[in-house]
Amino acid sequence: MRKLMWFSAGFCGACILNAYFYRVTPLWLAVCIGTCSLVGFFLFHGHKAAKIVTLLVFSFSVGICWFCLYDSVHLMDARALDGKTQNVQIELTDFSRANSYGCTAEGKITVNGKDYQVVAYLDEEKQLMPGTVIEGTFRFRFTSEGGLEEATYHRGEGIYLLAYQQGDLVLSEEKEVSMFRYPAVLRRMITQRIDELFPEDAAAFAKALLVGDRSGIDYEMNTAFKVSGISHIIAVSGLHVTILFTLLHTVFLKRRVLSTLVGIPVLILFAAVAGFSPSVTRACIMQCLMLLATLLNREYDPPTALGAAALVMVVVNPMVVISISFQLSVGCMIGIFLFSHRIHGWLLDDKRLGSAKGKSVIARLKRWFAGSISISLSASVITIPLVAIYFGTVSLVSLVTNLLVVWLVTYVFYGIVFCILLSLVFMQLSAVAAAVVTYLIYFVLVTAKMISKLPFAAVYTQSQYIVIWLVFTYLMLAVFLCIKKKPVLLMFCCTAITLCASLVAAWAEPLLDECRVTVLDVGQGQCVLLQSEGRSFLVDCGGDSATKSADLATETLLSQGISRLDGIIVTHFDADHAGGISYLLTRIQADTVFLPDILDENAVGLEIESHSSSKPVYVKEDLLLAFGQSKLTLYAPDSRNMGNESSMCVLFQTENCDILITGDRGTLGEMLLLHKAQLPKLEVLIAGHHGSASSTGDKLLTETMPEYVLISVGRNNRYGHPADSLLDRVQKYGAHIYRTDQNGTIIFRR
Repeated sequence: MRKLMWFSAGFCGACILNAYFYRVTPLWLAVCIGTCSLVGFFLFHGHKAAKIVTLLVFSFSVGICWFCLYDSVHLMDARALDGKTQNVQIELTDFSRANSYGCTAEGKITVNGKDYQVVAYLDEEKQLMPGTVIEGTFRFRFTSEGGLEEATYHRGEGIYLLAYQQGDLVLSEEKEVSMFRYPAVLRRMITQRIDELFPEDAAAFAKALLVGDRSGIDYEMNTAFKVSGISHIIAVSGLHVTILFTLLHTVFLKRRVLSTLVGIPVLILFAAVAGFSPSVTRACIMQCLMLLATLLNREYDPPTALGAAALVMVVVNPMVVISISFQLSVGCMIGIFLFSHRIHGWLLDDKRLGSAKGKSVIARLKRWFAGSISISLSASVITIPLVAIYFGTVSLVSLVTNLLVVWLVTYVFYGIVFCILLSLVFMQLSAVAAAVVTYLIYFVLVTAKMISKLPFAAVYTQSQYIVIWLVFTYLMLAVFLCIKKKPVLLMFCCTAITLCASLVAAWAEPLLDECRVTVLDVGQGQCVLLQSEGRSFLVDCGGDSATKSADLATETLLSQGISRLDGIIVTHFDADHAGGISYLLTRIQADTVFLPDILDENAVGLEIESHSSSKPVYVKEDLLLAFGQSKLTLYAPDSRNMGNESSMCVLFQTENCDILITGDRGTLGEMLLLHKAQLPKLEVLIAGHHGSASSTGDKLLTETMPEYVLISVGRNNRYGHPADSLLDRVQKYGAHIYRTDQNGTIIFRR
């Protein structure tokens, strides 16, 4: 009956419900459910299905109790620190990492006898070692009250506190590194040795493959992996654990005792070096259980092992269930258990590939092909919806890329390990071996890039039609699984036809609008897409994350079949307006990039220029761009060094619609604009400076009388945008207000 598997399913389900809908399932509900399950057990004691349902309900109630207990007892002191500033000591558990404003460091603090993992944000770049104790004043934030990224990463990794430096720090000398800090030290040694052996781009891939350090992989390469559907090879996961286990099993000639005694410690060490990410932890627990089952002559049941692994992880940290890594890892295994055997058998049917028995080359190729296809397809059945939800991308070429690349990744992994071990004895010879491995790495990188550039390599959930297509496809799959005689060809044709229809609808919709304004939800930043008469202009691209802003803008454009913009307009060079443009230009071309002729202290304009296929135009005087019945007016900055007041303004006019964008201008900049420009009455005004109290003043509102005011602003931002005074001022003029922090991406159509 696989009791452990069913118990784990109910327990994890309860934790998922609590994690996403906390306080919907209070403790008393668990008591009621538990009582009902016990009654059900005695009433239906002899029925297998009833036993399973009873076990699920009982484990569900236990899961609710455990989650509530963990949240109210263990996290109580961490939650009490939320929003407070106090002096603490943080013992670092890993090396610090530099960033644009200083560095971050992971460590632990002790509060009322409880240890909590914390990420500290420090004001200066420092090289800090594990074991270093930093003492100072920090402002704390409880991560579970944060946004989506924190919900899926920080809490999933057991990190519940973020600490922001508020004053000077006192650094103690490093304590003697304990055995629990050795994995971090070993990880640093491995990455340093990889840097010595491999060229920069190959080293970045090698570090990601071996220890999960993706910091060296640039945006363009990351995008290629995502679009081609092989991001899992640079995120240490079950694939890597399987590769390592296969190596150990081969080295020890499949000897049970030796494989177990050496394999389990090595697997645990590997998981520790990889930071005990949920996917690696799940895979290591399952592999260790398999080794123990083999040693003890017990049957190994993969679904039960998966249930045991998930249960252990959720008991240790109930919030792990919302980790993307955990969901993808467990979902992948569930898909393999449910569908892999069926697909494998279908492929090796006499009507298709035919029998693959024997040791001939053809038989082995058939087995490899059927195995690869069945594993990839079955895993994708569960992971595609998750990837679509979290990353907004569905790769249509992942099956091909996996066939071409994944088999080679195994040998690249072995090659990197061999080079590192050889370098401990003979550095010169290891350099020669590394050169050979480098060519294999380049094959993987080039293949991913080439396939990601193919037309229709991926589709994106920025299009509502693609979302509808996905839902329809999975409903069709559910019906397909219920049919005894499964029409595979019909299923494939229906999927392909509906996909084509979805793409055509997504491309046609913007062309039907006389005027279309899209304010993308980039957080605390701005990115506005202006469209009319088949022309598309993007105004700014920046937000909470430069790369995520670029992804959102790119995927919105590609969803509409747009791979080339008529123009990109930068109002000013602040990161929240221009930070994502250089990344955007690696994926989308632009006929012209219009830049303001203002001071550029951080050389953002030069960086944009280096990525642009054409020389940017610096706007020194007002510029009019006309096409058909529409026109675009760029109002040049009045001064080069007035900060936000030097933002370039954009007036977009169609036959029946006028839209104004003022960048980050305050009331002074707005007055200067009104002094030199005769502005029309507006249908849409993009609020200046994300809804700041000092922008979108009475004079501008009086002159333009906008029907709609759209505010691009981040959720729970530290600036308090949009200001209450601004909202009151706009409402006084009768304009309708829409905000990205409340409404998400805003689309205005005429």
